[in-house]
Amino acid sequence: MKERKSGRVKKQRQMHGLISLFCSFILSLFLFSSTTAQPRASGIGPEGRYYPIHDFRDDFQVYDERAKAYIPYIIEQHAGQTALSAYIDLESNRHYSLLVSTRRDGYLFINAALKRKLRADHWQVLSIDSLFRVYRQPEIFLTIYGAPGLDDKQLFIGYPKSATQKQVILGNDNLSVRPRPRTIYDNFLSLGILFLLATHAFLFTFYRRAFLRFYSLRDLVSFRAQEESFLINRPLSGTNLLFTLNLSFVIAYLIIFVQSRNLDVFASRTLFLGGQNFGWLIGEFFLVSGAAFLSLIGKYVLLEVMGGLYKLQDSIHVHYFKLLQSSLLFFTILALFLVIIAFNAPMVTWLPNVLLLPLIGFYIARLMLLYFAIRSIEPIKNLYLFSYLCIVELIPLIIGLRFAL
Repeated sequence: MKERKSGRVKKQRQMHGLISLFCSFILSLFLFSSTTAQPRASGIGPEGRYYPIHDFRDDFQVYDERAKAYIPYIIEQHAGQTALSAYIDLESNRHYSLLVSTRRDGYLFINAALKRKLRADHWQVLSIDSLFRVYRQPEIFLTIYGAPGLDDKQLFIGYPKSATQKQVILGNDNLSVRPRPRTIYDNFLSLGILFLLATHAFLFTFYRRAFLRFYSLRDLVSFRAQEESFLINRPLSGTNLLFTLNLSFVIAYLIIFVQSRNLDVFASRTLFLGGQNFGWLIGEFFLVSGAAFLSLIGKYVLLEVMGGLYKLQDSIHVHYFKLLQSSLLFFTILALFLVIIAFNAPMVTWLPNVLLLPLIGFYIARLMLLYFAIRSIEPIKNLYLFSYLCIVELIPLIIGLRFAL
């Protein structure tokens, strides 16, 4: 009996020891987790009103004199550097804000140009959409100049909190939510050029005679127009309307192409902000095509009205044919040239010069061509002819540029 009782006592002592050891282990884990828990933040920026989307602390670069290039910032090597730089992806962070702060007074540079002074412990909030419209580049190079060291500078991409939204406590983890880069423009531009090739192939196959006439440079520069031609004496025939519609497609494609390269064709970009998907972009393409087609038909109506006032009825059809012919040749060649360049080399910086100079040269050359073409048909005084061309060619162009720009 005594041996059994002593065995029970030993088992109870062992059980109590195991329970005590397990409780001590749980208590130590709790104390360790409480002492090593990561601090939490309620937000960043002025009064913590922004959610952090991306922290540039690990993205800073410094200029290395030996390498003659920018290299990643390393604390052990660059602790004394006063100027820290970073590339800011504007195109992938639309609708967000850029937040900059320094503990001491400093300066902010964008693309090596001084933009503003940074006051100590004061947040500078910059709209990325505004930067995207001003610089017209998908990426900018930002530099913060101030006191040496990394702890002096803070650079974030943030999103403002809603005034009616409850406060969300954010953990200092490494998770960064960023929008996926959109490629809808690239997809559309590829399919768009295939669509234009298909429409040109259709016109060449079924309207070959008219196609060869419209796309003939020799016929364009010839001042002796054949007024009895079916293309000239019937401006609103089915054949002419098909080529006019094809010209509208080319113009619409060029407008969307230029817009995709961050050049605003219209002062307000509301026409191109209806959505962010491929179907929306196709809808915009046909909408712009319809507007261009109606503008070309309206141009013919204007020619008829002004031709009646200046008694140039015999020259109206030749004028309109030369207008379509020159526009088809120029805009089709321009579209092919831009597409070839765009898919082989970046062209964000020099695209405005590539477009502006040819457009100005084209309209000046077309005005001179129309002048000599009409002069060869009717003996009209230069003053009347010049006034007529100014009204039907220059004034609509100036008004269009006024509303577009």
